[in-house]
Amino acid sequence: MTEGIDAAAGVGEELARARAALGLSIGDVAQQLKFAARQIEALEQGRFEDLPTGTFARGMVRAYGRLLKLDAEALVARMAARVAAPDNAEAVASARRPIPITDSARRTNLIYATLSVAFLGVIVAVAIQWQRERTESARLSFVPAARVPLDAPPAAAGSVAGSTVAPPELSTLAAAEPFPAVARPVGAARQATERSPASEGEGTHRIALKFERESWVQIRGADGKALISQLNPAGSERTVEGKPPFALIIGNAQYVRLSYDDRQIDLAPHVKVEVARFTLD
Repeated sequence: MTEGIDAAAGVGEELARARAALGLSIGDVAQQLKFAARQIEALEQGRFEDLPTGTFARGMVRAYGRLLKLDAEALVARMAARVAAPDNAEAVASARRPIPITDSARRTNLIYATLSVAFLGVIVAVAIQWQRERTESARLSFVPAARVPLDAPPAAAGSVAGSTVAPPELSTLAAAEPFPAVARPVGAARQATERSPASEGEGTHRIALKFERESWVQIRGADGKALISQLNPAGSERTVEGKPPFALIIGNAQYVRLSYDDRQIDLAPHVKVEVARFTLD
């Protein structure tokens, strides 16, 4: 045992002599090996107990010996008696021990879980409400309206255009609005024009609409009566005259072009979920 201790102490002395022979300082060695200078000093003085675990000390001796061109493995073997290898079995058993969880940690985890569930619930509620509003707006944009049969004779078509036409579920509204209109394609023989009884006097204005896609439109004049309230097919045009202010509701508004007394009106600022609601003075 004494011989082993002396041999281990001789390892540090041999390293110190070799370093001095090469003209290197402890600082030079520490910089090249990336160790602290105090660790180099402890190694050369045989104070292995001041160094970290046995594995670290062995690696340090091996790297120091190679730097000084010595037999590194022989130096490691000589210091084996002073530096024991770590007990791997004990290290593995320590790693396998369960980590204790305190009551405080459990409470914290429970709070985080509750907050997460509440946050997800808010997101789901907002998504459901948004979908519901979108569905209601879509229904408003595509209210079915009665149409004149395309194969009807001219006399019959003219008769229908001059009478009150309304879908079954809007019969009450049709009774209060005696001036409904039927949309016709651009290629028709003539373009329909809606006039209110008050439009014959002065101060009347004209609203012209062009529909790139199917769109439901309602326009009310200054007296609150509907000048137009119907579903308009794609490719059709409508012209309405009356006295302002006009209250307009236009479904599928992004596909409708509107001019007011030959002045183009941008509908984009008034659109909310595909429906535009605004007033023209």
